[in-house]
Amino acid sequence: MATPKPALPSLRSLAKRALRPQSRPPREEEELVVTIDRDSAPRVLFFGEDLWLCDLPVGTRVVYPRRPMAAAPNPKATIRWALNHPEGSDPFHAKLRPGMKVTIALDDISLPLPPMRTPDVRQLVLEIVLEQLADAGVDDVHLVIANSLHRRMTPGEMRRMVGDRIFEAFYPERYYNHDAEDPDGIVELEKTSHGELVAVNRRAAESDLLVYVNLNLVPMDGGHKSVGVGLCNYASLRAHHTPHTIRDSHGYMDPAKSALHRSTDRIGRVIDQNLDVFHIETVVNNRMFDGPLAFLGKNEDRYGEFDRLKLEAMRHTLAKLPRAAKRKIFHSVPAGYELVAAYAGATEPCHEKTLATTFQQYLVPVHGQSDVVIAGIPYISPYNVNSILNPLLVQVMGLGYLFNLFRGEPLVKKGGTIILTHPCPDEFDPEHHPSYIEFFHRLLPETRDAVELHRKYEREFAENPSYVHLYRKGNAYHGAHPFFMWYWGENGRQHVGRVIVAGAENTHVPALLGWEHAETLDDAIEMARGYHGRSASITLFHSPPILMAEVTA
Repeated sequence: MATPKPALPSLRSLAKRALRPQSRPPREEEELVVTIDRDSAPRVLFFGEDLWLCDLPVGTRVVYPRRPMAAAPNPKATIRWALNHPEGSDPFHAKLRPGMKVTIALDDISLPLPPMRTPDVRQLVLEIVLEQLADAGVDDVHLVIANSLHRRMTPGEMRRMVGDRIFEAFYPERYYNHDAEDPDGIVELEKTSHGELVAVNRRAAESDLLVYVNLNLVPMDGGHKSVGVGLCNYASLRAHHTPHTIRDSHGYMDPAKSALHRSTDRIGRVIDQNLDVFHIETVVNNRMFDGPLAFLGKNEDRYGEFDRLKLEAMRHTLAKLPRAAKRKIFHSVPAGYELVAAYAGATEPCHEKTLATTFQQYLVPVHGQSDVVIAGIPYISPYNVNSILNPLLVQVMGLGYLFNLFRGEPLVKKGGTIILTHPCPDEFDPEHHPSYIEFFHRLLPETRDAVELHRKYEREFAENPSYVHLYRKGNAYHGAHPFFMWYWGENGRQHVGRVIVAGAENTHVPALLGWEHAETLDDAIEMARGYHGRSASITLFHSPPILMAEVTA
């Protein structure tokens, strides 16, 4: 009897296999945690708009990001699959009917960092979604940037995000920034079980369908945070953007332990009970540097001769340029991020898959904490795209984001020392960050206590007519925004014993931030050893690109 042939896989199973997130192939040479010895090469650290080349003490541990996950082979096919096979929802096309009112909300320019090469993944999603809406006879469509209390995006930035064709078809009447201070543009829904106010954009609330297009860069993005934060007003946001909420968030990059996420989840569930929300969440890899800058994502011990030549040429060029010119160069170089996966459907099951893929890219196993952690502060954060990384943003990068990029326990021990490398100039962008200037120069000399700042001054800044006007009509962050940036640093401030900034060009900026100052990284390390002893354990958190330390005992 002839042996029966195995059944051929169905086209559906073949397509599903082809479009699932591509796992990173195992590579023995991918050394994620290395220890400095006498033969180790110097390490490259960001120093604002410059690069430092530093020899680290023997025995220093260096934690590197994972290599970028493989890109989806066909991004548009990946997005279409997600729309047709959503999580916990009918397929997207099945939710459409002629004459319905649809609002599409988009993550703003704070994601990803730096902005990705065009076409932006949001453009790819919109091209497919708008085509399906047109095919279904849906004409009443608005595109709203979910900028919350962030600055309004400029027309040029808006065009770059969605491409010429979509921009020209929708801007400005049907493609615009959310306005959290528009008294007629906000609708209040019922409160949560904890009494949190739920307020959302009126156009979104009154639509038959709200579509949220997310670009997920780190685990704190996406999910219920998308609509509940991106399209809210100050009164709703302040329910969870408080010093107390941040302090209760054990590493707010880990949603499972974050009081911030528990609050936004409660708000999001109220939104989902009142609105028909369809999420489209996209995950990109961490290919922040490629082409001529690819060496910045490598282990320095693996540099070839050409890598070393490019590094020296880059450092030599940067050293001769004024800071404004260096900043312009860096902001003009887009990142090579690639779409890894797309998920769609109901908020929670969709986001659960997004988080799993995100952790696969970013988590790096690390054994044990360190007495001293070193981190280089780059030129960019979510809040200074095409702008200046001012002292408050240096603070939030060091004690907010980089400190909190962990799962399990912080990389630095309780009472330990963080060393940051940055020049810390007393420099602010008056167009984007006017309220930051007053916060830094008027409030911090009085107190650095986050609870006191929240109690005495936050509402004054939030309701300041000048700041409200600059937020609504200019390109300024909301008057309350510098307070939130200070609160984001609470976990780091409460956990570490001290912060030393190496290379600051003045002493008053570190002093106002509550930090110590060292001329060089070597000096900073010696100061830390003076606190913790000559045998103090030291770790370099080698980011960017982004990584999360999964710290185990």
